[in-house]
Amino acid sequence: MKRAATVRGLSAIDFNYPDHLAGESGPAIVKRAEDAGLALNGFAMRYYGDPAYKAGAFTHPDQKVRRAAIDLTRRGIDALAAAGGNLMTLWLGQDGFDYPFQCDYAELWALEVEGIREVAAHNPSVDISIEYKPNEPRAFSLLGNVGTTLLAITEAGSPNLGVTLDFAHLLYAGEQPAFAAALVARQTRLLGVHLNDGYGRRDDGLMAAAVHPVQTLELLREIRRIGYRGAIYFDTFPDATGLDPVAECEANIAAVTAMLATVEELDRANQLGEALSRQDPVAAQGIVRDAMQRSRK
Repeated sequence: MKRAATVRGLSAIDFNYPDHLAGESGPAIVKRAEDAGLALNGFAMRYYGDPAYKAGAFTHPDQKVRRAAIDLTRRGIDALAAAGGNLMTLWLGQDGFDYPFQCDYAELWALEVEGIREVAAHNPSVDISIEYKPNEPRAFSLLGNVGTTLLAITEAGSPNLGVTLDFAHLLYAGEQPAFAAALVARQTRLLGVHLNDGYGRRDDGLMAAAVHPVQTLELLREIRRIGYRGAIYFDTFPDATGLDPVAECEANIAAVTAMLATVEELDRANQLGEALSRQDPVAAQGIVRDAMQRSRK
């Protein structure tokens, strides 16, 4: 937290539960963050700390392990609420399968939906956001793309559910990020945006807009269009190659700040909207390219 507080432009922070709160209460650690000048964005559940969850959290074949995962999530929600927060992110990466004939798919799906429904009902004033990912650590994640995630949310039927979009996850799910955001807005609420980048084969966690600047720009325009007002979270991995995380985070902020200015410029004029209504990619690409070049000057 002390290092993060030195990042120019950084204003909020997330905590993983339970590992980041080991030995501290929710209010105490949030107070420390606030003293450093960082607001609480939310908590994110992590199940990898217990080897029992390798075979699943909400979908584990042992009912006792499933119950432990749900109860751990409920305690995380309680800690978040006690700290004054209202956004819990669930990445259920352990819930999935690796082999043909490993599971009863219908039963696995029913367990997942019921687990999500139960934790969402625990405190209706806390928003529960589902972050999906196509695989890793499982060969196939149960919630691996925008369609299955929206289906699970629809079946769970809880009004405090929504979606977190992670840019690199979207890429290697084979999705167009802005299109996924538009679909989320049609069916539920976009509750979180994780920016990073990669090459679409794994969760690279590269700096935002380093590889796919045009798609990043389109996503930023789309989330503005649908009214997203939440935090932009940088889910990047500078330590993987020895980058200075403070400098890397500042680079992310600079890139996104410039792109948001470009979005504003594009939306002030109606040229892009007219090109999109004609489904004219030649004109649209030229308009976007010119706007991006002006933002670099």
